[in-house]
Amino acid sequence: MNSVSIDKKVPSFTSQATSEQTITLSDLQGKNVVIYFYPKDSTPGCTTEGQNFRDLIAEFEAANTVIFGVSRDSLRAHENFKAKQAFPFELISDPDETLCKLFDVIKLKKNYGREYMGIERSTFLIDSEGVLKQEWRGVKVKGHVDEVLAAAQAL
Repeated sequence: MNSVSIDKKVPSFTSQATSEQTITLSDLQGKNVVIYFYPKDSTPGCTTEGQNFRDLIAEFEAANTVIFGVSRDSLRAHENFKAKQAFPFELISDPDETLCKLFDVIKLKKNYGREYMGIERSTFLIDSEGVLKQEWRGVKVKGHVDEVLAAAQAL
């Protein structure tokens, strides 16, 4: 499967998410969609990023935009993380990396000298027609969500 590219329609996908939901991209036509990929539930950067999206949810909703967080964590881990942080959006579990591969976010990472393949923090903004409008790769958490919101508001 090819990975996504700017100004091209994102292939529809169906994934399992928290709250026993099945998310299908094509069902979200008419809304802008933010999909943000993060390495792991309950780690400092990922928690802060999720909280930033949570704290601006009303502004995203006013911009006709829904948010989904994605990592390889299990639905059970996601449910705990979501409940603990009171996230008002669903988290998608991608254990087989289907979405990670579609959005090409699995990168070689280093931690304490050890190399491994992991999720590079990345965010994608898809417009109401299903077209990828903007992508942020190798995201630094600070100020990021404000940038995404401004881009969503501009659609």
